[in-house]
Amino acid sequence: MEMGHAYNFFVLLAFPGLILSRAQCALQKVNVDDSYGVGRNFDGIGAISGGGATSKLLVNYPEAQRNQVLDFLFKPNFGASLQILKVEIGGDSQSTDGVESSHMHTEVDVSFQRGYEWWMMKEAKKRNPNIKLYGLPWVFPGWLGNGTFNPYAMREKLVYYITSWIKGAAKVHNLQIDYIGIWNERSYDIDYIKMLRKSLDNQGFSHTQIVAADGGWGIASDVLKDPDLANAVSILGAHYPGSMATADAQKTGKKLWASEEYSAFNNLAGGGCWARVLSEGYVNGNLTSAIAWNLISSYSAALPYSGSGLMTANQPWSGYYVVNTPIWMSAHYTQFTEIGWSYLDHGHGSGHLDSNGSYIALTSPDRSQLTIVIENMDPHDAPCFYPMPKYTVAPQTVTFTLKGSFSKIQELDVWFTHFNFTQGGHSDIFIYQGPMKVVNGSFSLTVMPNVVITLTTVKSGRKGQYPAPPPPAPFPLPYKDTFQDYAEFSEPYNLAPQAGSFEIRSSSEPGITKVLRQVVPQPPIDTCLPKRMPRPIAVIGNHSWADVRVEITCRVPASNGSSGVFIASRVSSGGCSAMYSNGLYFWLLLGERKFLLSSDYAQKVVYANGTLPNSIDFNTWTSMSLFAQGKKVRGMLNSKDVFNLELKTVVSAYGFVAIGTNDFGMADFINMFIDKT
Repeated sequence: MEMGHAYNFFVLLAFPGLILSRAQCALQKVNVDDSYGVGRNFDGIGAISGGGATSKLLVNYPEAQRNQVLDFLFKPNFGASLQILKVEIGGDSQSTDGVESSHMHTEVDVSFQRGYEWWMMKEAKKRNPNIKLYGLPWVFPGWLGNGTFNPYAMREKLVYYITSWIKGAAKVHNLQIDYIGIWNERSYDIDYIKMLRKSLDNQGFSHTQIVAADGGWGIASDVLKDPDLANAVSILGAHYPGSMATADAQKTGKKLWASEEYSAFNNLAGGGCWARVLSEGYVNGNLTSAIAWNLISSYSAALPYSGSGLMTANQPWSGYYVVNTPIWMSAHYTQFTEIGWSYLDHGHGSGHLDSNGSYIALTSPDRSQLTIVIENMDPHDAPCFYPMPKYTVAPQTVTFTLKGSFSKIQELDVWFTHFNFTQGGHSDIFIYQGPMKVVNGSFSLTVMPNVVITLTTVKSGRKGQYPAPPPPAPFPLPYKDTFQDYAEFSEPYNLAPQAGSFEIRSSSEPGITKVLRQVVPQPPIDTCLPKRMPRPIAVIGNHSWADVRVEITCRVPASNGSSGVFIASRVSSGGCSAMYSNGLYFWLLLGERKFLLSSDYAQKVVYANGTLPNSIDFNTWTSMSLFAQGKKVRGMLNSKDVFNLELKTVVSAYGFVAIGTNDFGMADFINMFIDKT
């Protein structure tokens, strides 16, 4: 048989007619052949918005840049071209980088306008009507626990809570939820899963498939033992499986997904990791979908896992964003496949390269289209956040022979990436190299280390681009927000809740049409373990702020109110670590009739305290002011000094500005102002 043209993919060149001698590197032969049938169906590549509050800052980007970012994420044949969008079902508590509001703060406080995941799903559908939608709770409002931190304590109400979210998506937002999960990386309850399946079927949502259990593969053994559970669950979804699935998972015959993966930083190494995940999952474990946490790093750079999105957009005030390499690694796969295509089976189009690395082949249902993706990433250069197989890679020449339905293909378009991990080195990312001839059904190429290659009959691929965004800029000061210009139930721009939920609510008071209200009435079922967040807090601004002035006006209702409120500066940390944060915390404790200045959220170290005047009480508006400059700290209530001191030591020299309440309960805020001192 005549060997086809050989191509050297070490540099960004493809020379037709360049024949490499077999002595240059080991030769491997691969047949791409559907004569034996095909492998599993391809279920798509996606990403997660939430888990938690990871898309927060994208909402208030300037319209032009916001639409550009959304295009890079969702627009077909442009950027990542994602095929699945997984969102957090907000649960009123910290779920990594912040809080997402629940649609049911209580059993009777119901709204399907809260948060930004509805908006995100609609923007994704606007760009790609075929994108699949997947909902999963990370945390739950406290009422579901019935006095415990167990969401399964009242299974019937949990079923109602989840089905109401699916129903609200359909009736209020015209969104069909394709997949629903159980509880992110926590326990599953078999009876609940069966009840949920029955409820979905009875209410007209039989199309919504249950993914279980968004943790490990442990549920597989229960699926094998319990036919009713097996009938309820459509897909087994594991988090960070390292491209492998257990023997029990394979035995179930269910679709197997990496329902959360990646979590790497979106630099070159993270892009290389994502390329490995997308190929090795099927080659090693028969995994037919991979979903990245997270969709976009649209939260403060000082919060946990900053830079772990497929791209970064965390400066709405400037409009600056970065299209990172994981966007283009997604494109190597998504732009040349569709959900419903089939993998070519192991040994007939998918497998390992002889010197490590992997290749997969996928074909359309009518077998008219073929896409082959090859990755030869070195795990030492492109490690993943969670363990995956480690090995060394080497240059290797591969001859592919197209058989069966593909035997008459005469050329394949080539898209190429070469990662250069040397300091200052140039990388070529998702570059179109034109068509490559297939001669007598075969072609040969040399694959160098840290290369990703897509070979495809699909002609619609594109490396989308827009004019460069505006340059980066720090959070602007002075900053003012009256909270009067937002829609009801929305969150204020830039303010990032870390515990509790802060929403805009209407007001009937003269001159005050709206207030910002902390609305969570009781401790939620959260994921901050072993301790739980004891009080609501929301942060804003640059973590580098040191000498700032913070002012806000607040009111605590006597009925269902918190016992107090606070403002703070130099807050050292967010996420679950907010409960351990240091800073300058100014407390108005109405229940105890006193004020405090503490060095921490936990109120362990108190710098100053005093008794409140009778004019400050529940149901009355009080202005609070906190000034910090070096070691000097000054606090005011209703424009009157209550402390003015110089600290002996500064526990936290810089950090966020924050507001919050002393415990879970209502409190209203208006007229936030922040400036340098």
